[in-house]
Order: sequence, then C-alpha cells, then structure tokens
Amino acid sequence: MRISPKVRRQSREWSITLVMIGVLFTFRSSLADWYDVPSGSMEPTILVGDRVVVNKLAYGLKVPFTRLRVATWAEPVRGDIVTFPSPADGQRLVKRVVAVAGDVVAMRDGRLVLDGTPLVYTPAPAPAWPLRPDDGHEHGWFTEDLAGRAHPVMTTDRGPRLRNWGPVEVPAGSVLVLGDNRDNSADGRVFGFVPSDQLEGRVEGVAFSLDRDRHWGPRWGRFGDGL
Repeated sequence: MRISPKVRRQSREWSITLVMIGVLFTFRSSLADWYDVPSGSMEPTILVGDRVVVNKLAYGLKVPFTRLRVATWAEPVRGDIVTFPSPADGQRLVKRVVAVAGDVVAMRDGRLVLDGTPLVYTPAPAPAWPLRPDDGHEHGWFTEDLAGRAHPVMTTDRGPRLRNWGPVEVPAGSVLVLGDNRDNSADGRVFGFVPSDQLEGRVEGVAFSLDRDRHWGPRWGRFGDGL
C-alpha cells in the first residue's frame, strides 16, 4: 500500500513535534526549569505570582525524570534559594539555605544564631511591591546578614510560633532551610533537615511576575529580576 505524500509529510511533522517536546521536557527535568510560586513563605524576596527560574545544574547532574544524581560538582551554601520536594508530603517547595552540614543553629526571639553567634539584623524599608491586600497584621522588615550574604526577611505579629528553638547541629549531607517570611513559613523548623542530594536546583531569578490579588496585573519591574 502506497502512503500518500500528504500522510508522509504529516507523519514527519508529528515526529519533529514529538522530538521537540521530548527535548523540552528533558531540558526542564535536568538542566533548567521555571516554577510558579503559589505561597508567600519567601516574601519579601519572592512574591506570590512570581515565575522563578531554577538552575538544575547548580549542584550536579541528575538522570532526566528521576531524582538520581549521577554527578556532583558543588554543594549548597548559606544564602542559596533552593527548590526541593517537601520531606513531609513531596510537594515542591522554595526556601533559603540558612545552615549547612556541621553548623550549629538556633533561633532566639525570631533571630538566627549560627555557631553561637547571633546574626546581624538591620531595619529595612517596606518592599516596593505590595505583598497582598491588608491582612490586619503588623509586619517588620529587616536585612539579615547570613555569613556575609545579606538578604531581606520579614516578621509578623502572629505570635511566638517557632520563634525559639535549638540549638541543633546540621548532620552531614543535609541543609537547614527557612522561608524569608519567618513567621509564616512551614520550613525546616517543621519538617527537619533536607538531604542535599534531594535539592532540585538553585533559584537564579524571576522570569516574570503577575499580581493575582490585583487582576493578574504584571509587575513589570520584577521581570528578569535576579535573586
């Protein structure tokens, strides 16, 4: 049976399309990806509606579509923003590495203590971008100096939840992660340490950002913003 030129052409086009789709998904699985951020646990650094870019080659190479790492060439450091499956339920999370293997870390009145030395917190102005409609709470804004890497954090008057704990030592092959929204983040204080080989990658920046609370309006100034 002869196959018509039209059928051959359509088959070739479908084959090319499937190959391109396969390449795209392989790229996103092993090299780089972008994720929508649905929660405010990393505010004010990452906002709800940000689409963040993740470098999946930051720490090593994994077999596509698996969590099997076949090569490692770097370890996470304090201050990195990382993605990983939650040890509690497998949901993808975005948090900041605040302590690495061997660190002794504690929190006193909402402030981190690293190897016995309290971190330095400097008052900071409110962020340029409104976080959400008024939630009825008072917020505080600070710059946290995490081993020489400064970044913003926020506090709220929700109460003493998880503001005092430790000291604990981070075990070998693990990291401790927290959200920058310190009083509104289910993080390492809840689910414990994260194995370094479970980290999917390092967040490098914001591709684009849409404000869900304001009719999905674009936050133009956040497009292409590095973190």
